[in-house]
Amino acid sequence: MTLETVTMLVVIAAAAVLSPFVVDRVEPWFKVPAVVVEILLGVLIGPVLLGLVHETEVLATLSDLGLAFLMFLAGYEIEFSRIRGGPLRTASWSWVVSLALGVAVGMLLAGPRTGLVIGLALTTTALGIVLPIVRDSGASRTPFGDRVLAVGTVGEFGPILAIAFVLSGERPLRTLVVLVLFAALAVGGAWLARKPRSARFARVVRATLGTSSQVAVRLCVLVVIGMFALAETLGLDPVLGAFTAGILVHLFLGAGDPAEAAVVTPRLEGIGFGFLVPIFFVMSGVVLDVRSIIEEPAVLATVPLFAVLFLAVRGLPTFLAHRRALGGRDALALGFMSASALPLLVVITTVGVGAGVLPPANAAALVVAGIVSVLVYPMVAERLRGDVPVPGGAERTDEDRSDAL
Repeated sequence: MTLETVTMLVVIAAAAVLSPFVVDRVEPWFKVPAVVVEILLGVLIGPVLLGLVHETEVLATLSDLGLAFLMFLAGYEIEFSRIRGGPLRTASWSWVVSLALGVAVGMLLAGPRTGLVIGLALTTTALGIVLPIVRDSGASRTPFGDRVLAVGTVGEFGPILAIAFVLSGERPLRTLVVLVLFAALAVGGAWLARKPRSARFARVVRATLGTSSQVAVRLCVLVVIGMFALAETLGLDPVLGAFTAGILVHLFLGAGDPAEAAVVTPRLEGIGFGFLVPIFFVMSGVVLDVRSIIEEPAVLATVPLFAVLFLAVRGLPTFLAHRRALGGRDALALGFMSASALPLLVVITTVGVGAGVLPPANAAALVVAGIVSVLVYPMVAERLRGDVPVPGGAERTDEDRSDAL
């Protein structure tokens, strides 16, 4: 590693440390997700402004690992026991409607292949951003919170799965076969994760929780990198592998001692959110083609257009699908929550640009529009639910229960 790369890594780390302080400073007036600040700081230190950081092979590799851990932790968040039945079913078919709308709009704006990527970007939901907001409001274990989790889960898994077909070129049948193979391996992994552990294995895991060996953490990291590499080897997008790894690790830790999960989970989050994930978001800002947005009025005009399209393509079908179960105000709030898109949006645009399918200018406009969406839409949703009392329990409606068994 060269001195220049080490220096740039120090600057990136400094930006990651500065981000929470910026959030804390502006929070009394305006709620800003830390990911937004990290991307903006990346733009500031990148080639467009200060020129302190530019992409190198080492930084690109660390950024890829950050992407892997971001999607791993997103998959780890999913609790299928809370969303099975009505919430998951409704979220799935409403996302399919969003997909049809998004692809139609994208192809109308930018033609076939670029339009497909844009269409997928319009169907994402920032689960990692909206879930903490729901938890802070006390609505996590309510029908509304379950719906947010279901909508966010489908809004992350659906686009990840679909991007494999968009980038498959003229080989959709081969992609389908590979996806089936990958799914079979994932199901096998899930089966192994839920199996009772041998006494010796369980003893070693417990004995090393507080030592330098950290077997449980090392095993989880192996699963993340292994699934990431497996997806890459099979010709799929690696983020699908990392996302699946999160689900597998969640099942594995859930089948063991709860005390073990309570120790391992914060350490995995520390590796991800404390080290690798901020590098990914700061570097996303570094490589963001902001200059093209500034210099081209036509591209600049697409930023508010995309922000509105997030609401029309993702938010409107979500509102209509969940209105019966939640009522008008909560369903409208859910629609605004679902239209908040940024982390996975950065992933999709990065993949699209890397594959030569999405022009950097369009990618930058989508990311800026995503920043607008996470700044505005969750705040509107909170205002809509501001005077809605939180139920004492998380009882479900008849629709929620209908397919839960």
